[in-house]
Parts: sequence; C-alpha cells; structure tokens
Amino acid sequence: MKNDLPDTRYPLSAKAKAKRILLKTRKQVYGDMLGNNPSLFEGEGFEFTELREYVYGDDVRKIDWKTTAKLGKPYVKVYREERELNVVVVTLLGGSMYFGTVRQKLDVAAEVAATIGFSATKNSDLFSHMIFTEEIESYTRPSKKLFGVHRSVEEILRFDTLGKRVDFKALSDVLYKRIKKKALLFIVSDFVGDIDLKLLAKKHDVFAVIVRDRFEESPTELGYLRLIDPETKQSYEGNIDASTLKAYRKALLANDEKLYRHFRKQGIRFVKIGTHEDAAVKLAKAMR
Repeated sequence: MKNDLPDTRYPLSAKAKAKRILLKTRKQVYGDMLGNNPSLFEGEGFEFTELREYVYGDDVRKIDWKTTAKLGKPYVKVYREERELNVVVVTLLGGSMYFGTVRQKLDVAAEVAATIGFSATKNSDLFSHMIFTEEIESYTRPSKKLFGVHRSVEEILRFDTLGKRVDFKALSDVLYKRIKKKALLFIVSDFVGDIDLKLLAKKHDVFAVIVRDRFEESPTELGYLRLIDPETKQSYEGNIDASTLKAYRKALLANDEKLYRHFRKQGIRFVKIGTHEDAAVKLAKAMR
C-alpha cells in the first residue's frame, strides 16, 4: 500500500515540502473532502449595525445580554452582510515550533495557512498572512489570488525559528494598529505563555489554532540528557525523571486551563491540532 508520508530518512527541502502541502490542501479545499461546502467560513462576514428590541422569531444567539440586563427587556444585535471577508492568518513562529515527533509543528502551521488561504480565495475573499515573533517578520498583502497562499506557505517553511521568541503583548498592540478593517483573524501558535487577546477580540473575529505534539503534552521519562532550548539556544543538562515530568505536566495543564478560560470569556473560537492529525480536516470540523 502506498504511504503518503515522506521518507524521513531523506528530509524534504522547504520548496519540496511547500509543494507537497500546497498540492494536498488545494485538493482538499477544491475537491470532495471540503469542496461540497460553499465556504469554510460559513456564518461569517457580518458587521454589527444596531441594537433593537427582541421580537418573536429572532435568533436567541444574537441577544445582547448586557443591554438586556440593563434595560430589563431583551435586545438583539442587528448585522448587515458584508460583500467580502478580510481573512488574515498570523503564524507565530517562536523556537518552540521547531519540534515534532510525527512532523514538525512548523509543517502543521503551514498546512493550516494553506487550508485557510485556499478557502478564502475559493470564496473570493481577501487573504493575507503574517509571520510574527516579537515583531512582524514578513507580510503577504491582501489578495484574492493563489500566489498569496503559495508565498505564505513557502515563507513559513523557510523561516528560521531557532532563537526566536514570541511576544503576545506586542502581537496584540501591533495587530490592533496594523489591521484597520475588521477581519476574520486566525492566530496559529502552540499558545504557551502569558496570553491576552482581549484587545484583538474587541475589534476582530478571532479564531485560535493551537498546534501541539502529543509528546510535549504527555512526555515519557528520558533519563539523564542534555537539551537545548530552541527559543534561547541555551543548553540544559539534567535528569528527566518522573518528578520532573509531573511538574511539567502540572504547569502545562495550568497554562491550558487559563488559556481556555480566556478564550471562552472573550468569545474566541479555538481548535487544537496535533502533528499526527490532518490539519485541513480538523480545521474544517471546528469551523462548522
């Protein structure tokens, strides 16, 4: 039986890897797997215009609960449909993305960007892409053409993540000023650290794509080793035993519980995609 996974004995170049990802995701978006749906972004593309009193038959999901509580009777938000979406993907490429047991998290991020990009161009929506660390590293201007998707994937796979840190505060500040038009904003990261997207969620419809590897979420004892931190390039030497792993899992669990609470409070939709999963399929299910 034919194996679709690349032979890891002979790693693909960034260009060859980009070609493989682009062919796969384009086939999924335009073909039978995702192509039966008119748009991956179904239900988006609406701009808030006013509040009015609730009438029988209105969608209860559009009730503005703050106004309802204040005035003592139900009010709903009224929207008008926009002609096109402004789809923006921001890929956060710190050193921690240079990891993966099945494939690198970097490759999954590229697949996510390709899926969203092809879905946007298929729907005649504007698509743009940024690579961000502590600042904007690269920017693909808004376009409805396929070359923008191709360029974004190639830039992700060529990017040197080692020694790079991600600054989430800088991310919010920069994007809030940089993205003028309301956007369907996808933020792709492994989301470990002090994260606050409240500012962006007020202005944009934010969707978080969490990219993780099974081993980093559930590691096994490795014994005495020497490791290098991919963000700082500093070496660490020690015993990766049961007590060390227990503390690590506890810290990661606390990180994720805080993260999910923040997302829910700010109305940010999210999905977690593992390096062992098909990014396009997982993303499409989450968007539905």
